[in-house]
Order: sequence, then structure tokens, then C-alpha cells
Amino acid sequence: MPGDTAPDPGAAARHRLSLALAGPRDWARQQALTLLAGFGADALWVTDAPPEGVEALPAERARRLLGRDLPALVFDAWAGLDLEALGATTGAVVGGGLFLLLCPGLDAWPEFADPDHARIAVHPFTAADVPGRFLRRMARIVAAHPGIHVITPTTPWVLVNQRLRAHLQAPPAAGPQSVPPPCRTPDQARAVEAVLRVARGHRRRPVVITAHRGRGKSTALGIAAARLLQHDYGEIVVTAPDPGAAEAAFLIAARLLGQGERHRFAIHHGGSALRFAAPDGLLRETQRPRLVLVDEAAAIPTPVLTRLLQRHARIVFATTEHGYEGSGRGFTLRFRKALDTLTRRWREVRLEHPIRWAPGDPLEAFASSALLLDAAPAPADSFAGVQVGELAFERLDRGRLVEDEALLGELFGLLVTAHYRTRPTDLRHLLDGLNLRVWVARWKGRLAACALTAREGGFDTQAATEIYERRRRPHGHLLPETLAAHAGLPEAPTLHCERVLRIAVHPRLQGRGIGSALIRHLAAHIATEPRDYLGASFGATEDLLRFWARLGLHPVRLGIHRGAASGEHSAVVMRPLSAAGTALYRRARARFLDAFPHLLTDPLRDLEPGLAARLLRRLPGEPPPAPLDGDARRDAACFAFGRRGYEVSLTALWRLGLCGLGAGVELPPPLLAPWMAKVMQRLDWETTARRTGLGGRAAVERALRQAAAGLIRGLRQARELGDNDRQRRAAIDPP
Repeated sequence: MPGDTAPDPGAAARHRLSLALAGPRDWARQQALTLLAGFGADALWVTDAPPEGVEALPAERARRLLGRDLPALVFDAWAGLDLEALGATTGAVVGGGLFLLLCPGLDAWPEFADPDHARIAVHPFTAADVPGRFLRRMARIVAAHPGIHVITPTTPWVLVNQRLRAHLQAPPAAGPQSVPPPCRTPDQARAVEAVLRVARGHRRRPVVITAHRGRGKSTALGIAAARLLQHDYGEIVVTAPDPGAAEAAFLIAARLLGQGERHRFAIHHGGSALRFAAPDGLLRETQRPRLVLVDEAAAIPTPVLTRLLQRHARIVFATTEHGYEGSGRGFTLRFRKALDTLTRRWREVRLEHPIRWAPGDPLEAFASSALLLDAAPAPADSFAGVQVGELAFERLDRGRLVEDEALLGELFGLLVTAHYRTRPTDLRHLLDGLNLRVWVARWKGRLAACALTAREGGFDTQAATEIYERRRRPHGHLLPETLAAHAGLPEAPTLHCERVLRIAVHPRLQGRGIGSALIRHLAAHIATEPRDYLGASFGATEDLLRFWARLGLHPVRLGIHRGAASGEHSAVVMRPLSAAGTALYRRARARFLDAFPHLLTDPLRDLEPGLAARLLRRLPGEPPPAPLDGDARRDAACFAFGRRGYEVSLTALWRLGLCGLGAGVELPPPLLAPWMAKVMQRLDWETTARRTGLGGRAAVERALRQAAAGLIRGLRQARELGDNDRQRRAAIDPP
């Protein structure tokens, strides 16, 4: 084999053999069948055109392989190099197994019309426009990586047979120290015991289980849950970014419980139960389970994890440290502060020893390199003595980036650390996305921060109308589609915008204004181009809204449903860059300010008080809400400072809230929470008391009177300070 060494007779039997059959597709398929016959095991093919009589699965369903043990697998890259599927399939082959990659010749692969390019192409481009940078990188890695061996039509078959024979005849490798079943490693047994201690021991002592892929962490959760259900423990809930991520835990629990009645994601055993709940749904439930198991926690945003931690006294967090399920390193950095603050006696359990294969497995190393699963940001000591004013800002040339593996790893590692859900597919979009641009801030060559932006919009009037009427959903144009189909702005898709997809600052440098400086740099550059506005969409929090507001981007829409994984409502913010963009922004902003107070009384009745107050705030120059006329002012004042009843003052209080919060009057949280719940969101007295922790109607009403007094004083103070905004003053002192 080209570049290969002689077979290693001492190869561990629990290592997996991986071969790349690089050549014409028909030749590669025939060689794969020959190799599998010599290997003596049936294989699953991941392909769109399987040979007759074999078990096959299309790439988009490859996630179903999670938790399966396969002796051999064929991944057909001729059907498209789906990176999520590649990650799932390499993890399904057991130790001693065979992995075959079918691909074009390595010299020709970068020019291959990969079917997966259709997922990358966005209007006005086609799949033929995708540059193939990632394929060039993939071909380079396959050619050079010691974890995979290349076979071409010119490779002497005797060398292939030698490689296969050496693998089959390898002496047995020393496995992990034996442990009582069903656990398979001491690591896994320790993880099970840690879960049981959380379930039975002192409250508020959570455990965090971290592991590389293939170490059995999800199975450990299922084993522990089964043991608890066998002792009539009560209700246990597993939550994860999606049900598929929790399947391994349910499979092992059902098997161990034997006669336990199993539905798709619910197991009942005696008077106990194990069930799945999405993170956002679990947060909304009024009844609390006895134990919560959070799988793939790194793929869930930190605010959601924090609320789960606050809400549940017995909770376990498990996450893959490196992998497409989420970034365990970023999870640790982001979530450790919450753990230290809320539950200082938390502990970590790490699973080091692989279960399905032996340590040092070549296929694991190859997959890690190809998918950049081990990518990491620059070492923290690289930024000793950093001066923010001396950072260098630039837009990266992706043609050069793909040739610089160290820089690419540093960039992707920074994105992985900063974002809760970075996947290998993002790596391909990073290199090949046709509307994507990469901006960075450097300190002495090392990456201090990065941002990804996408060019969106530019549709003709007919297409814009179809988007507005929801008859067309263009891939890769989130902001134009959202503003047209959801915010009711049919002209939005005809404009050109730049959307900030991601922004990441090195953990060592956060809080120093570097992210803001990078956005200002790219915004200044974009303002010189034919762009109508700069925008972003993200899970809304007060901190993020403040960050974008400082950069001149203000909210024009809030999604009415929380994301199942993020647990947040999606916000859209905009900053106009042209006359057309200004007209669109003003219209979008006016529609949002008009609709948002009414949404609070129905679909947004669960919105957090501080977030709702920030979204009600109006900017200088924006028209005021309905003014407080003389009668309304008197009614509000009699409620605040006298004994006027709530029900007869409701209209005046609602208008007081709009004016006061719209003018930026801030109420302390103990007063803002009941005001928002009762006055703005129209919850009943019992629900308001329960949500705010107050003792009942009388306590809530006292808080409302204090809040009303605070809003009135705040509005008066704004008048006395000589507020220059005439429209805002008109709301305070109507003519």
C-alpha cells in the first residue's frame, strides 16, 4: 500500500482496521465485498446504492447506529461525505472490527461533485459552486494519517492480504480489569456508583460524568437507573438535546429490567418509572421527579443547565468530552462557575478506558483528526501581557486556512469551546460555505477571538412574496425568512444583510471588550459593501441583548416558542446600514414594540421578568406607548399610594407599566417579578404568588403597590432630569 509499512505482528486484537478504497466506485465496491469475505463478517453499508443482499442505511439515518456494536462497516463517500454520519459510523465498529471507506482517487477527490454539497449551497449558488476545500483537506488526511491505510487499483493485492491477515491473527490484547456485569470497565462501575450516591445520598451534591466517545457513559446512566427502579425508587427523568441521545440509556435499562414494560422512551417497573423529557419541557413541569439524568449536557446551553441545577436537588450531568454530541471542554468552562456557586460539593467522574476497542485505537485517532474532535484553542499562556489595543483584526482567506491545519484547529477549537452545539458539519461549512466569511482578532499570531458571518437576502420580488406567504423556505437565509414569514415584512428578502452566526472569545480574554471590538471591525468593513443591515439571531438572554445593544443592534422579533434544546426564545436583532435598511428596521421595530406587550399575555406568559422588561424598553426617538392621561395617572397613583383596588385600576396600571418600563425605569427583582406576572402577563393571583414566592394575594398586591410607586417616581425623575426625548416626555406629561 502506498506509504504503508510492513504489517505489525504485535497489533492489538481489539484495535480496529480501517482501509480507504480510493478509486473508481465500481472497483471500490467489488474490493469491499472481497475484503469482507476474507474478513469473515457481515457488514452494514452506509450508502445510497447498496450491493444486493447487504444490510444498508442511508447517511441521514446513521445516528441510529449509536449504541450498536458492528463487526464491520462500509462507509460510501461516493454517496456524499456526511460528517455526522462518519462520526456515528466510526463509533459503531467494535474492537477487532473492520472499517472500509470508499472514496474517489485522492488526487481527484477535491474535484468530486459530492452529493453532500447540496446541503451547503444557498441561494443564489448551486452545488456545483461549492469549492471542495474540505474534500481537499480530507484527501490529504487520508493519504497521510497512520490510522487508515490507502488501497488503490495499483496496490498489489498481496499487501492487502498481508494487512488483513496480520489483523486477524493479532494476539489477544489485555482488556480492562474485570468488573461484575453489566459494567464492562472499572471506570463505568465507578460512574454507576456515583449516580447511585446522588440518588440515595445527601441532596445538592451533583455529579458530572465526562468521557470521550465509546467509554460507556450513557450506558452507565441506564445501568444505574435500572438498579434504582428495581428497588422501587420512584420517578427518574432522562433529559438530553434530543431523544436519540438518550436511547442507549433506555436500551440497557429495559434489558436489565427484563419484564419492565418499555415504550419508546418510557419504562415502567412496579410503581417506578424512567422517562424522557426535553430540557425545556422538564423546566416547565410542576411536579418534580426524584432524580434527573442529563445526557449530552454539553449540547445544552449553560443557562438551561443552570436552571435544571437550581430546580432539582438530585441531578447528574453526563457529556461527551470530544465529539459531535457537543464540547465537553466548553461545557466544563461555561458550567463550572454555576456548579461552584450553587453546589460546591459537586464532583467529577471521568471515564478514560474505551469499552468497544482498545486504547490507542487507530480508527479513533483517524476520526478525531478528520473531524477535528480534538481541536483546542490556543494555550492560555499565549496571551500573557496581551494589549487589547494592539490586537490585529482581519478576514481570513479560507483557501489558505484549509492548508494551515494548526490554524484551522485553533479556530475550530475556539468555536467548539464557546458554543454549546458545534458539530463536524460546522467544520465543512466553515471551509466551504458559499456565503460565509471568517473574521478574527490575533495577538502575536494566536487567535484571541473569531466571528463567522453569512451574506443573506437579495431575492427578487416574486421569491420574496413566496417567502412571506410561507410557500418557500430558502436554505441559509434565516434573517430574511424570519422577518418576512414571522415578522410580517414582505420586503425583507429583497434586501441584503450580513448575519453574525457565531462569535467566540478565548476564555482567557473574555470580559475585556474583544468580542465587541471584533464586531465593530467587521461592521465597519461590511458598511462599505452593498449591505442593507447587520443582524443576528440567538437564544435571548438579558446579557446577550445588552451586548448587542452596545453595538447598535436592537431587537425586532422574539420567537413565541422556546427552543427544545436551548430553552430560550430566539431573538432577532438588527442594525441598519442603508436607507432601505433603515426603513425596514424602523418598520420591524415599530411592529415589534406594538405586538410584544400583547404577546406577553398569551404565548409569552412564561417569559422571564428581566428579559421582558428589557424588551419593553424603547430607544430615544421611538414613539411612546399610549400616554398616561390625567385619569390614568390619578388611578395609578391612587393604587400606588392609596387604597384603590387592583381590578378597577388594571387599565391604568398596564399603561403605567408600558410607559415606565418603556422609559427604562428599573424595578428591583422582588417588585419586577410580581408586576410582570400579574399586570403585564395577566396571570391569576395563585399562579403569580407561586411563581414569585409570595404568600398569597395580599402579599402580591402589596408588592404591586410598591412597584407602581416605583414606576411613578421613576417617570417623575425622568421629567425632572430634563429628558431630551420629547416623545418620551409626552408619555409622562400628556398635553
